[in-house]
Amino acid sequence: MRPASGYFFEDYVLGQKFVHAVPRTITAGDTALYQALSGSRNPLNCSALFAQAMGHHEMPVDDLLVFHIAFGKTVPDISYNAVANLGYAECRFVRPVFVGDTLRAETEIIGLKPNSSGKTGVVYVRSNCFNQRDELVLTWVRWVMVHRKLNASPSNEGLHPNSGAGAAVQAMPIPEFDSFIAPEKLTATFTHQHNEVVSSATGSDTFFDDVVLNEPIIHPAGMTLDETDHTLATKLYQNNARVHFDLHHMKDSRFGQRLIYGGQVISICRALAFDGLENALTIAAINAGSHTNPVFASDTLYAVSTPIMKWPLNNNVGALRIQLDGYKNKNPNAAEFANMSPEQKASSLALSHVLSLDFTVLMPRKI
Repeated sequence: MRPASGYFFEDYVLGQKFVHAVPRTITAGDTALYQALSGSRNPLNCSALFAQAMGHHEMPVDDLLVFHIAFGKTVPDISYNAVANLGYAECRFVRPVFVGDTLRAETEIIGLKPNSSGKTGVVYVRSNCFNQRDELVLTWVRWVMVHRKLNASPSNEGLHPNSGAGAAVQAMPIPEFDSFIAPEKLTATFTHQHNEVVSSATGSDTFFDDVVLNEPIIHPAGMTLDETDHTLATKLYQNNARVHFDLHHMKDSRFGQRLIYGGQVISICRALAFDGLENALTIAAINAGSHTNPVFASDTLYAVSTPIMKWPLNNNVGALRIQLDGYKNKNPNAAEFANMSPEQKASSLALSHVLSLDFTVLMPRKI
């Protein structure tokens, strides 16, 4: 049973497995609240008629809502005592989820690395989410920085895991991850018959065939994160990590305030990217991702997408690999950056850069 104070870095052992508590049945209320808190406008998730035209029997649940709920299942066992979630890899959305499906999650510890400060360590995990039929719907890897029970002296490193509170934990080999999910591992989760149906629903006639690689897509809008919105969103995901909820706990941290859950940053940037990527209807994979700077309430987020690879999956659907970058409190499309070189712009925006997400979306092809 999970300790009342949660697990700390010393408590984890390579190969340890968790079957997470509290399965979750997805309701229509969950999907409506997610749209309200993220600003998502994807018609596949809010128009039953459009979803049926794309081959679904009903509207699928937004991919990122599925991810956040599955992620939330893992938090009490993996990141309750986290400093921050650091990155993602090998995330595949295997099959769609619908209202009424019940999700559960399992996790295995695949890597451990104590930090030189002796105060924290990085835990690498692989998690899987299943529906009520025990079908895999989502799988992913993440790594998270977790507090230690007591500060450990670097000279003590090398002791066996779980040898006592505050004891050093032996560094394990850091897992290697695929740089991107290969096309043959992707699942085409929709079909379509008429481009006019797509264009009328999304407001865009830019299809897979029209996308130009390595040409940044300008997403014009920004979105300011409110304290209440981010707190409610994280409650929706049942993510109880103290860094997001416990202001008293976070006042003594180096930030002095609560952190926005990184997944909510992903959702906001994905919602902002709708303007310019209207026909990127589903997420097939998250190849790699990292949170590069912390985000707090009252920060305003902006997004830039750059298509970097594409390939057809069948006659109806193509896969588009995108580099999505999120920024806070600086609009990367502002006039002040217009005459800068890419290197100068990157340097100027470095402290504002909050998200680097390499992900693959599915788009209809021209028929």
